[in-house]
Amino acid sequence: MFKQTLMATIIALSLTHFNTVSAASSHEDSQRDHSMEEANESHHASKNLSKTIQLGPRPYFLVNDMDPSELKKELTKCGKGPFKKTDFSIGHRGASMQFPEHTKESYEAAARMGAGIIECDVTFTKDRELVCRHSQCDLHATTNILATPLAAKCTSPFVPAVIDPVTGKTITPASAQCCATDLTLEEFKSLKGKMDAVNPNATTVAEYMNATPSWRTDLYAATGTLMTHKDSIALFKKLGVKMTPELKSPSVVMPYEGDYTQQQYAQQMINDYKEAGVNPSQVFPQSFNLPDILYWINNDQEFGRQAVFLDGRYDDPSFDHRYPATLTPSMPELSAMGVNIISPPMWMLLDLDVENNIVPSDYAIAAKSSGLDIITWTFERSGLLKNGGGWYYQTITNAINNDGDKYEALDVLAQDVGIMGIFSDWPASVTYYANCKGL
Repeated sequence: MFKQTLMATIIALSLTHFNTVSAASSHEDSQRDHSMEEANESHHASKNLSKTIQLGPRPYFLVNDMDPSELKKELTKCGKGPFKKTDFSIGHRGASMQFPEHTKESYEAAARMGAGIIECDVTFTKDRELVCRHSQCDLHATTNILATPLAAKCTSPFVPAVIDPVTGKTITPASAQCCATDLTLEEFKSLKGKMDAVNPNATTVAEYMNATPSWRTDLYAATGTLMTHKDSIALFKKLGVKMTPELKSPSVVMPYEGDYTQQQYAQQMINDYKEAGVNPSQVFPQSFNLPDILYWINNDQEFGRQAVFLDGRYDDPSFDHRYPATLTPSMPELSAMGVNIISPPMWMLLDLDVENNIVPSDYAIAAKSSGLDIITWTFERSGLLKNGGGWYYQTITNAINNDGDKYEALDVLAQDVGIMGIFSDWPASVTYYANCKGL
């Protein structure tokens, strides 16, 4: 009887162990299957996207507008495609020339135009959640917050312009300031994105918000879906594109509320990619703040390897990009620190020779000579170029007199400077060029 009881107990325990192991194995299989499904979905989305790249009429307009040249002939010949996604084409805030920046719709448009890398500018909310915004305090210009009850939470509420009743001139411009740190994540997510613009002459909120430049459009601004940083990662994985988050300089004093440091902020951004299982090779973290870059290099080397130092030293009166000796730190010093990629505005990489031909600048030559890779910005962010191109073309103004000339500038950047890629507000224009050139 004792033997029978013992045997029954052993059998029961064995069955229990078998069921436990089977359940655990089944759970692991389920998790593995789910991960494989996610990977397959991302692969299929990327594969399907590569078959449906849509460039629209814009690149063809630019090619047609070019002056006669060998480059124009070359770009004309490849007009029938086929076109595919390319890392040379980087979506600047998505496709922000016509879509509200840093919205789901803008990101999806950039991917459809063949951008192989898409940008989320990263800042944080009142409850320290990371979101995609170009500035911590731009909600009054890039969302509908002023037309919602959340306007009461803005750092500085809307103040109408003061207009001289006799001359009609603006004495004091309209103003407002609404920050991500004014809101919780839940409140932030309730807003809608709009085209980035304000009217300084406005006397009403509606006038203040209705200020989109004539060369842009509000045609796609009805449903601007705001994104958290984690939302953007999930979307970019689904779209099969690489990611370039920029850690924006906080508008609030750091440490925020006394205990949230710049280093914690920088690490939180990287942690979101780790938690999402994103390979570091798919991420190009950016910052204008060199200490952020060095933090990633020294504390998270896999992500720091592709960190992009955004060079904003053009605001320093002691700096002249035409004289690399005025750079502090110098190009060799940056390289010695472990910086691999530098990213200045495109005008810093270009100059004119004595015959007004566009050529690489001394800055560009110094960067390449020091072994630095270069990413630049921003294509398609100017209005009409008939009057010299504005800020982004300031060093080559005398060679710019039509919209087609931007392809001449891009060709020098790609072929002579040797950039890795270029941010564009309308990625289709860069995708077209890159495919024609096999980039």
